[in-house]
Amino acid sequence: MQAAPVRATALPSFTEALRAVESLLMSGGQRTARRNAWTSVLEDRRRAKDRVEAQRVLDQAATRP
Repeated sequence: MQAAPVRATALPSFTEALRAVESLLMSGGQRTARRNAWTSVLEDRRRAKDRVEAQRVLDQAATRP
């Protein structure tokens, strides 16, 4: 019985595969704009989370005697 051949190159991750498809379908400017937009979404979510946490701390401080 022979062993299965060993693959010399690693399979791309899902993210790498998506980026490869993206690079085929979009021009460089559109790709950059999409990434910048996603980065902005993530930053907005982080700021919103920080605001909720700050409000919680302020509310707790206001109710303490």
